[in-house]
Amino acid sequence: MSPRAPLVPTDAQERAVDRIARFIVRFELTIPAILSLEAMRPLSYVGSQFMHMLTPSITALLSYEDWEALAALLEDRRGLEIIIQRIEAADRERRMPETSEE
Repeated sequence: MSPRAPLVPTDAQERAVDRIARFIVRFELTIPAILSLEAMRPLSYVGSQFMHMLTPSITALLSYEDWEALAALLEDRRGLEIIIQRIEAADRERRMPETSEE
């Protein structure tokens, strides 16, 4: 696969990203989450490997499948952009009803 080819997440990865994005937006953490993700961009692969190491203890917060899907997505640097775009889209969706009230 060429580095310029678009990354196509699996269904499991898309579901996991959607769950995380909704969680972030629900608690109004959009800006801190995006800033944190952008800051970790150069280390996304290392971060994904660390996520694999934490898998046994983190499943109290997220399902094993979601956690593994996110870690696998972050193994490719382009996966970080997919997560950021989904958080931004979820934030726009949340704000939409507020702006369309007439």
